[in-house]
Amino acid sequence: MNMPLNTSANANDPVEQARFNMIQQQIRPWNVLEQDVLDTLNEVPREQFVAPEHQGLAFMDIEIPLHGTPEEATQKGWNMLAPRVEARMLQDLRIQPTDKVLEIGAGSGYMAALLAHQAREVLSLEIVPELAELARENLAGAGVTNATVRLADGASDPLPEGPFDVIVLSGSVAQVPPALLQHLTEGGRLGAIVGHEPVMRATFVTRTGNSFETTSPWDTYAPRLVGFAEPSPFKF
Repeated sequence: MNMPLNTSANANDPVEQARFNMIQQQIRPWNVLEQDVLDTLNEVPREQFVAPEHQGLAFMDIEIPLHGTPEEATQKGWNMLAPRVEARMLQDLRIQPTDKVLEIGAGSGYMAALLAHQAREVLSLEIVPELAELARENLAGAGVTNATVRLADGASDPLPEGPFDVIVLSGSVAQVPPALLQHLTEGGRLGAIVGHEPVMRATFVTRTGNSFETTSPWDTYAPRLVGFAEPSPFKF
C-alpha cells in the first residue's frame, strides 16, 4: 500500500495542516495513491494559485472562482477545478519526466504547475487574457520555470510545437476533439472530461500508431471549455 511520506502535519501551521487534510481526506479517498502524485500535491503550493479573496477556499473540495463574479465564473467556466479532480487526472495521465505536455485551459496555472513538477516541459493555452496573465504570474511566483502560458484558442489555433506526449483539457468538452489526437506522439495520452450535465466521464485516449484506445474510468463534472464543438446530446 502506498503511504504518504509525511504522516502528520505541523499543527502550528494552518496552511500545512489544511494541505495535509486536503490530501488525506479528499484526494486519497478518490483512489489517488501514487506516491509521486501525492508528493507533487504536497510540494506545489496550491494557495499561491488562488486569488487573495478566496485564500480560505484554497484547500476545500469545491471549484474556486478565478475571474469576474462567482456567478459569471461559473457560467463561463472561469473556475479552478476541485483538488480531487486535478489529482486524479494527474495520476491517470501517468506523467513521465521526459514528457512534453500540452494543457488547454490554464486557469490560474495550478494544473500547469502540477504537470511541470513531473514533466520535462508544459505548454498551457488560455483563451482569456486576464487568466493567461494570472497564470504566468502565479507560475513565476511559485518558481516554475518549465511551463509556458500562451494566449490562444486551443480549439482552433494551430499547435506548431507538437507532437505532445500528453494533452490534458482542464475543463469539459462534449466529445474528445479528434484534431487534438493527431498531435499525440506514439504512446501519447490525452485526458479530458467528456459529456453533459449532470454526469460526465473522465476520458483517456492512448495513441498506438493510427489507432486510439479509449477508457472512461470515473465520473465527475467540470465547467465547459470555450470553443469546442457542442453536438446535441440527444440521438434519434
